[in-house]
Amino acid sequence: MVPSVQTSEGSRSVSTGVTLQVNMWYPRSELDSKKLAILLHPWSWLGGNMHEPTLKVLTRLLQHKNYYVIRYNSRGVGKSSGWPSLTGKAEGEDLKALVQEFLAEKPEVDSLTVIGYSYGSLIASLHPVLNPKVKTSHILLSYPISPRGLLTMFHTGMYSLALRDILCNPDARLLLIYGDKDEFTSKSKYDEWVDTLRRTDGLKARFDIIPVMDANHFWQSDGARIALQQAVDSWIS
Repeated sequence: MVPSVQTSEGSRSVSTGVTLQVNMWYPRSELDSKKLAILLHPWSWLGGNMHEPTLKVLTRLLQHKNYYVIRYNSRGVGKSSGWPSLTGKAEGEDLKALVQEFLAEKPEVDSLTVIGYSYGSLIASLHPVLNPKVKTSHILLSYPISPRGLLTMFHTGMYSLALRDILCNPDARLLLIYGDKDEFTSKSKYDEWVDTLRRTDGLKARFDIIPVMDANHFWQSDGARIALQQAVDSWIS
């Protein structure tokens, strides 16, 4: 049995001035959970939203692990107000605001895991590592390194700097997961990029990479989804 219940789908107004459509799952109170995970969806311009099947797979896993879980539609998607930005900067600020508001409501939370899928992994990388009282982990799934410039109006420097900030923080934990059959970024491109990240000057974070054999960008096969669940389960345990 899944040890949490879904609340009614609702909305949250955040300090950036938008109202976000949010789904939240709470562990049962007797579990005394202190862990929060927030999941970010793929690019809205291509139909990405919080109901992506891959995010649902991860939500079920996190429920079993007794997390508070948040999935939400980014600005301009579904019932969320506002309009999608071209650079992702505004979406990054919305993410920070949503996390801060939840932590203010649940000050006992001492673990935050930010999970971004595809374009959502770009936005997830913009969330900073919090103070040592809240252990911060980032899981970047199918990071779109090859089309990153096109997805962000060529603001690639902002995302490179964000990753560097994570990698150089001794309190950070970063996991990259990608399929070796990704349609948008080749395995050789991923390998080259990962090698560059490993050689980051001042690397201090816990940094792990899990390439998944025969998985594509969409994690459509049962085998790929099982491998994804196992990789995330092992890393957060």
